[in-house]
Amino acid sequence: MKNKWVVYLLALAVFLIGTIEYIISGILHMVATDLGITTASAGALVTAFALSAAIGAPIVIAATIQMDRKKILLMMLGIFILSSFLVYFSPSFEMILLARVIQGISGGAATVIAMAVATRLVQVQNRGRAIGTILMGLSSSLVLGVPAGTFLSEIVGWRILFILIGILTLIPLLVIFTKVPSITEEKTFTIGMQLSILKNKKIVLALTITLFYIGGYSTLFTYIAPYLQANAKLSGAALSGILLLFGLCSFFGSKFGGIVADTKGPKFMIYTGLSFQAVMLLLLNWAEGLIYTIIPFIMIWMVATWATSPAQQLYLVSLVEHSPDIALSVNTSFIQFGFALGSTIGGLVISSFSIDYLSWSGLIMILLTLLLAARLFAYKNENKASNRNAQ
Repeated sequence: MKNKWVVYLLALAVFLIGTIEYIISGILHMVATDLGITTASAGALVTAFALSAAIGAPIVIAATIQMDRKKILLMMLGIFILSSFLVYFSPSFEMILLARVIQGISGGAATVIAMAVATRLVQVQNRGRAIGTILMGLSSSLVLGVPAGTFLSEIVGWRILFILIGILTLIPLLVIFTKVPSITEEKTFTIGMQLSILKNKKIVLALTITLFYIGGYSTLFTYIAPYLQANAKLSGAALSGILLLFGLCSFFGSKFGGIVADTKGPKFMIYTGLSFQAVMLLLLNWAEGLIYTIIPFIMIWMVATWATSPAQQLYLVSLVEHSPDIALSVNTSFIQFGFALGSTIGGLVISSFSIDYLSWSGLIMILLTLLLAARLFAYKNENKASNRNAQ
């Protein structure tokens, strides 16, 4: 593959961006203690990043569509680096919240632009592989970035972690500056084009499924570190090891879900994934604080959640075959909306009830998602039946 090592360094940039987004889940208890705020309040740092990426990044991409992609990517990575330094120097929770908003906009835009740039650096027949490499960087941030970051935070402090990631991001920034040529988009990709697919009821229903199943996932995973700590006194190394295990489960789930979706169809995998999520969340409520029972349940839940993702995206592409890029772009925004929704609901649950109730709230959202999936697939069958009757 032409320019392979440049694509890998683009994937490194996305890996670092993903680590910054997801790491809060691993260090939430440290952040809350250091800032003198509640765990629920600290969860707003996840919400801020996710909402900013969901809303701000598409606006940035659409507003700069006629500009050189290399320049915009350099600009977004530069802002991302500065915002990481801002987290370190921020004296208050409010300033860190602002830094997370800037990280969400710049990091979200940089991730999408990195995929577009990667496809321009390779031969046409290798574009799918290039996108896969970039996405591998994103998924690896959960597998490796979060546990490694959690472990390092225990040693050097969580603020230093943001400085380290900011410095590491300078590597792909310099490579892009020296090795990537000027690139302009071949076709316009506007906010209006993205919003136009929302006129289709089936697409809206499918995107709502994304919103709620990611919301159900984020409700628990945002607070996974304090949730585990509430059930067992874990050292920093033990917590990092468990998070690494969960990350590996998510990686396996993505691979497994893609294979099953190709062989059995996305509908089968969506139903199966959501069903296993619901069962595991129900069992978590009955685990009664037994950490050696909780961990296997969460592992299966992670596999099921991430196995649902490729099936859901494949199904969306089948609904918008004429413009799959737009469908996936909008779905990415709904994934971020889901993270924001889940972290907000999780924070409310912790504030009003107890951290042990997180799995109940996640279960309710997944059961609602199953009902939405049943309605979506029934809606499709109804259309087929009506078309046959019309003939």
